[in-house]
Amino acid sequence: MSKLDGIELEIMWSNLISIVSEQARALQRIAFSPIVREAGDLATALFDAEARMVAQAVTGTPGHINSLAAAAGNLVGIIPPEELRPGDILITNDPWMSAGHFFDITLLTPIFRKDKLIGYCGSTIHHTDIGGYGVGAGARDIHEEGLWIPPLKLYERGEPNETLHDIIRHNVRTPNAIFGDLAAQVSSGKMGGERLNAMCDRYELDDIEELAHEVMSRAEEATRADIRKLPAGTYHGETSFDVPGGDVITLKTALTIDTELGEILVDFAGSSGPSPHGINVVPAYTHAYSTFTLRSILNPDLPNNAGSLAPIKVTAPQECIVNAQYPSPVNARHVVGMYVPFPILKALAQIVPDKVLAEGSGAVWTIQIQGRNKDNKPFTSSMFNYSGGMGARADKDGLSATCYPTGVSAVPVEVLEASIPIEFTRKELAHGTGGSGRFKGGDGQYIGFRMRSGNEWLLNAIPSRLASGAEGLFGAGGGEPGQFLINGEDSSEAKKLAMQADDLVLMRTPGGGGSGVA
Repeated sequence: MSKLDGIELEIMWSNLISIVSEQARALQRIAFSPIVREAGDLATALFDAEARMVAQAVTGTPGHINSLAAAAGNLVGIIPPEELRPGDILITNDPWMSAGHFFDITLLTPIFRKDKLIGYCGSTIHHTDIGGYGVGAGARDIHEEGLWIPPLKLYERGEPNETLHDIIRHNVRTPNAIFGDLAAQVSSGKMGGERLNAMCDRYELDDIEELAHEVMSRAEEATRADIRKLPAGTYHGETSFDVPGGDVITLKTALTIDTELGEILVDFAGSSGPSPHGINVVPAYTHAYSTFTLRSILNPDLPNNAGSLAPIKVTAPQECIVNAQYPSPVNARHVVGMYVPFPILKALAQIVPDKVLAEGSGAVWTIQIQGRNKDNKPFTSSMFNYSGGMGARADKDGLSATCYPTGVSAVPVEVLEASIPIEFTRKELAHGTGGSGRFKGGDGQYIGFRMRSGNEWLLNAIPSRLASGAEGLFGAGGGEPGQFLINGEDSSEAKKLAMQADDLVLMRTPGGGGSGVA
């Protein structure tokens, strides 16, 4: 029986949320990369001594947050608690242990109280460059995609691991930016540990074991209770979409609701097989967007932690695009991973039609540019994303130029123009591209740009839904597909493109599907 009463629990829970949210704010303030600072492509979380996620920040993207939940346990599984000392900081970007591609680096900071390990602060952010191919789908295997950092200590007893620092510095194009962002993660984790110890001082706690157990067990019980309210059975959903190079990917889900156990199993059997391009999705990323979708429908007000995630199981065959096996290329895994919610939503539409939304534009259109300035110094753009229309909601129109499910913001064009030699020629809504219906799908947007360095440059662009748009729901109209033009000509290639100095790029992102008959 817990010694914490409801008021104490609420106060301490508010403290935990404040700690992880302050971590996220500090990370955004300090980070060098615009995609972290401006777009919020990050996750911060607090873990107990067993590396179970207790609380997450109120900002962040599901692909990072729920993957970070798995990454902490994976890191501690390789470097166990008995090998940790105050001042240690763990690091990895192993796609199968963390967020699915090399660009997402996870740091885990052990928190000690009087030499006792009481928990961990963790963060995952998208870094500007990690060497190799870049954020694109053209690599042929994982080893062409960049620097692979296995689970290691970035800092040991407060001192930097100089060997690892040198390896990173010599394998990336923009080392100052990488180490600036790593320093932001280090500072964020250190601050989180200090705030947690200050909270323990206030409430005279030796550790957070009882508090963490109470928070996670209540979240799990409430999630299982919500699942038991659903009709038992297996429900199916399916979505198809085209990807760079013109291939069509199909994702199928069988959603099994077990009301006795209070569990949901999501099975991706029957989905497309592995791709030769870098759009394969590791299980942790598939799990992240699957659990996000279901948690959003079941009870979005519940804490997102190890407890509320426990009743949701996700499985996929080995020969499946959402269960990437080594050495599959994965750098553009979001191109498929961000479509994971749609077949799940179609299955849920059969039992909770008043809670689901229609298909949206899908994955953000990711752009990365490499080149040299007029003074011949190399630059690599922080990946910038542009979204299409969101699918219509159950009782409202879909939002325009808003990406579901990632939730990241677009980096403002002014910030990009100030950080790299780029000039935006167009940025406006593509009115009428959303699907018709009782509730309309959100519209896509136009984005045009050219480079102003005067030099040739390289473009990694990963558009999807160029051939067919998002489907409408309950008899509504579908959204319009997108368009990607280079000098007025259609382009959809799954590889890095060599561009001339004066080439002009124009994108029109897809619209979202409508919902219901008007």
